[in-house]
Amino acid sequence: MALILILDIGKTNKKAFVFDEDYRIVFEKSETLTEAVDDDGFPCEDLKALTEWIERTVDEIKEKFHLNAINVSAYGASFVHLGEDGEPVAPLYNYLKPFPEDLKKQFFDAYGGEEKLALETASPVLDHLNSGLQLYWLKYRNPLIFNKIKWALHLPQFVTWVIGRKIGWFSRPAEVGSDLTSLGCHTLLWDYQQNDYHAWVKAEGIVAKFPPVSSPPMGLHDSSAALIPYLATFKEPFLLISTGTWCISMNPFNEEPLTAGELAQDCLCYLTYEGRPVKAARYFGGHEHEEFVNKLAKEHHTTPDFYKQPLVAGTALAGRYEAFMKKLVKKQVASAKLAIGGSPVRHIFVDGGFSKNKTYMRLLASAFPEMEVFAATVAQATALGATLAIHKNWNQKEINKDLIQLEKIGG
Repeated sequence: MALILILDIGKTNKKAFVFDEDYRIVFEKSETLTEAVDDDGFPCEDLKALTEWIERTVDEIKEKFHLNAINVSAYGASFVHLGEDGEPVAPLYNYLKPFPEDLKKQFFDAYGGEEKLALETASPVLDHLNSGLQLYWLKYRNPLIFNKIKWALHLPQFVTWVIGRKIGWFSRPAEVGSDLTSLGCHTLLWDYQQNDYHAWVKAEGIVAKFPPVSSPPMGLHDSSAALIPYLATFKEPFLLISTGTWCISMNPFNEEPLTAGELAQDCLCYLTYEGRPVKAARYFGGHEHEEFVNKLAKEHHTTPDFYKQPLVAGTALAGRYEAFMKKLVKKQVASAKLAIGGSPVRHIFVDGGFSKNKTYMRLLASAFPEMEVFAATVAQATALGATLAIHKNWNQKEINKDLIQLEKIGG
């Protein structure tokens, strides 16, 4: 039986899964690592602890299973900077780290302004969340570090490098390559019109720090990976609303270029591992929901998960929650419509936390009477996507079409 190991690296939880050739999980483990601080005292991923966890986990799983393949999914907007010896020469700077306003002005003044660059790279201006700006910041504020960088790897590729070095696959980080799903996600690095690195990346000499793009992908950005099971299963146009702290509406079937107005409303594009643009819109819905239910729970002397049980109609708690959810779903609908645009989408799939929220799903279905709205359940979509991306390289079976369970909402 063929088996694949996936390391799924989140900011909070580090997970490992072993899938069999029918995409059933036969082993899993999860661990939370304590953060470190960078050279400015700002919280960041502890690279030493992460590296040790990766190596320890790979050893443990290789003792139990004969593996046919390994792949990685990890959070984005995060570079690990390596020297000639393949070791980190800087911390993994947190994408929430404040970005100097004067340096941001210098950058955009030099390269045509925020709107122009945002449109060309399909990236809202998000400071360090634009991972390309991290390298620009190092070049001008930490040139000693910048000059030591031989390879800049997005986090999924760094994790792949640690694994590959451990088991003898790679001797140089360049062999891992770069990955389109990381390069194309709100980085300011990728010119969607030219399908290449943006001119500023070449002008600043930053492109020389990136290994060539790899195929098949060795490591994927987690948001792009989560879309892959849906693309593998459904051929008719659909919108996926992936819900968590952020609610991200992703539409692989909208080929309209981003407009300045859409960028201002938190739209962006992702790239699939095959290089196709995916138009998306983000809304901070999960965060808003968490803050409100915590506030409501305190005021009504109940637990923050009160909404998971049917609420008694006519009570103050039920009324306030319903009123809040109507406002939240109204914002969600506006975000989803930005991603839908003029595309022929007639199916909406919702996965993540809100797919289990009866109030959210009822209100969403009511707002899209012309659509079929489904609550979708897929076990570990991000890790599963990383397996499917390299299916033909390790698995001789046909892809199981029952990977996703759907519950139709409303009529």
